[in-house]
Amino acid sequence: MMKKNIFLSLILIAFFQFSFAQVKWDLDKMHSNVQFSVEHTGISFVDGYFKSVEGEIISKDEKDFEEAEFNFTIDVNSIDTRIQARNDHLLSADFFDAEKYGSITLKNAKLYKKYDNKYYLKGDLTVKDVTKPVVFDVVKNGEITDEDGKLHVGFTAKTKINRMDYNINYNDKLPSGIDAVGKEVKIMVNIEMIQQ
Repeated sequence: MMKKNIFLSLILIAFFQFSFAQVKWDLDKMHSNVQFSVEHTGISFVDGYFKSVEGEIISKDEKDFEEAEFNFTIDVNSIDTRIQARNDHLLSADFFDAEKYGSITLKNAKLYKKYDNKYYLKGDLTVKDVTKPVVFDVVKNGEITDEDGKLHVGFTAKTKINRMDYNINYNDKLPSGIDAVGKEVKIMVNIEMIQQ
């Protein structure tokens, strides 16, 4: 009986040590953004961003982000390319079909250190009805402590995806045969996270 109690005590101690070893970070929406860029008619690029993003990070501690877990959700309807007619087209069934698929998510993403402040992030990106693994190149930009004593950390993440892989299949072509809208989408994410 005594051995059993000792064993249970050790399990409880390990559990509480593990629980308290983790740090939760919430997204600072005022200082974060998700940008994208795609080729237009083979000669220029159109860019835009999503105005509404939610997210959190769970790290081992305040300094160690190795294998930190990232989970983010983007409101598709918050897309902004500075031209309302273009926004409306992107929200239509030709592209995001936002009435049916209102969110883009990055789930189960883990951060791995390469060297210095350079990392890569591997996770599951869901756009419309498709979920695929994606890898971001990530730079940890630094840390500050605010006037309330809370720690802030900033990251910039970049990747490229083929929109066709996510059933964004609009494929209008110019008379020359060039795609009106490129297939490759460049994504850049700037996030500032606040320790909770």
